[in-house]
Parts: sequence; C-alpha cells; structure tokens
Amino acid sequence: MKRRDFIQQASATTALISLGGIGLHSFSNKPSAKQITILHTNDVHSHIDPFGPDDGKYPNMGGVARRASLIESIRRENPNTLLLDAGDIFQGTPYFNYYGGELEFKLMSMLKYDAATLGNHDFDAGIDGLYAQLPHAKFDFICSNYDFSNTIMDTHTKPYKVFTVDGIKIGIFGLGIKLKGLVDSDNYKETTYLDPIETAQEMTRILKTENACDLIICLSHLGYHYKKEPNKLCDLKVASLTKDIDLIIGGHTHTFLPKPTVVKNSEEKSMLVNQVGWHGINLGRIDFYFDSDKNKSANGTSIIV
Repeated sequence: MKRRDFIQQASATTALISLGGIGLHSFSNKPSAKQITILHTNDVHSHIDPFGPDDGKYPNMGGVARRASLIESIRRENPNTLLLDAGDIFQGTPYFNYYGGELEFKLMSMLKYDAATLGNHDFDAGIDGLYAQLPHAKFDFICSNYDFSNTIMDTHTKPYKVFTVDGIKIGIFGLGIKLKGLVDSDNYKETTYLDPIETAQEMTRILKTENACDLIICLSHLGYHYKKEPNKLCDLKVASLTKDIDLIIGGHTHTFLPKPTVVKNSEEKSMLVNQVGWHGINLGRIDFYFDSDKNKSANGTSIIV
C-alpha cells in the first residue's frame, strides 16, 4: 500500500503541463481563474469488482465502488467536472456474459458519466445487443466516424456534443477504430466507417468555428501508438495531423500513461493525449485552467484506484 501511495504521489507531482506557451502557475492560483476537471476511463471491460489480494499483477486494484468514491471526492472538490469513457465498456468478465451489458451501463449511469464513445468490444453481443442495452445508459454515446444510418443504432448516438460548464464551452466528439477485421461483420452490420482524420477536421471546425468552444476533447478508440505498425493510424498521429483539439482521451491499446503526452499539432501548438490502461485500475484526471481571456493550461495525472 505504501509503495502504491508513493507511485500515485510521484505521478501527481510530475504532471505539470503548459499549453499554448502559457505556464500553469501564471494564472491557476488567481481568483479569476476557472478550473474544469476532466475525469476519464477506458477499456474497463466489464470489471465491476476489484482484483483480489492474491492477483499477481493488480492486487486490490480497481472496482466500480472504489472508483465511485474517488469520483465523488473529486466532484466535491470541484463541481465543474465531466466524467468520460473512451470505449470497450463490454466484455471481460462473467458479468457481461450473463447480463449482456445491462449492469455496466446501469453502474456508469449511477456514477453519472457524462458521455462515452464505443469500442470494438462494445459490438461483441452484436449491434442489436448493444441497442437493447441503451435504455440503461443515462449518458450520451458520441460517435463521429461511425455512420449508423442503415442500422438499428440510427439516431441513438451523437456526432458531437457541447457542454457548458461554469461559462466554459466544452465540445466533445468521438473516433472509433475500423471494425472490419476486428469484429465479425454480422455484429456491426451496415455500419459505415468514416475516415478519422477527415472526421476530426470536420468536427473541430464545427465545434471551434460554429459553436465557439473553448475546449475541444476527442474520445478515441483508435489506440495510442503501434510500435510494430508505425504507419497505423493512432492517437499520436491524429494529434499531429489535426488542429484545435486540446485533449485526446484514448483507448484500445490498454496503454498506461502516468501523465498525458504533450504533442505538437499541425499548427505546432501543444495538445494532450492520455490513456489510463484498462480494467478500471486507474482514473485519468486532467485539470484545465482558464484565465479571464480564456487562455488555458493544464495539469494531468493518472490516479490509482
């Protein structure tokens, strides 16, 4: 336990990040600064219970109840908080095999998730199985590059959503991985896959220009990076090839990052990419600070559950 506490504290103390050339300490402590907290998970894979004390890799880690307590504590600290998920909510324990995703969606609703995107494993019970569980989800699914118009999921996801928190407009869109080759075609049926880069460019234009968002977040299930497939599209590539995205919250590759990666976008401006492994072991936290001119900076870490 002491070793885990040390790791968590060490992660938090090394997470200082500057955006747009403005240091966090330049205004984060001023009374006029606004703080927006983004909490996030990815690839929880139906892990409802914590790992047991005898687990060789993750003893006593994770669990929805512990995550709920942690989230509640952070919301008390800062009510201006959004809770997001980057996909692969389903598949991994008998809870999914027995309940088909009902329990996962009900628990996420109780934790008051604000939005999620879909991962490839969320189609494991078929698109009909996914659709059947939607009434249990009291949050929005944001999927920008899956065209569901010829499927039962038509109109049940959103290409983007804008949240206004303490006067700050936060635009969120979602990018899913190509399902062909990962998922049986019978499971996603007539779902059409749209190019992620082109989609990201269109979504950021809508959110930045048409909706005047102050903060733009991409929920991605493309994967952080592929060492053995350097040309494969991933979050780091999306970050470098686009503009106006402030944060990519990733999934799929189960990458444990102690703090967000700072990436230069197509305009050589700094933005963040983060991912917190899998199975609900960690909770990602990014604090964005806005001064009176809405210049922003951020402080991010990964919190052990």
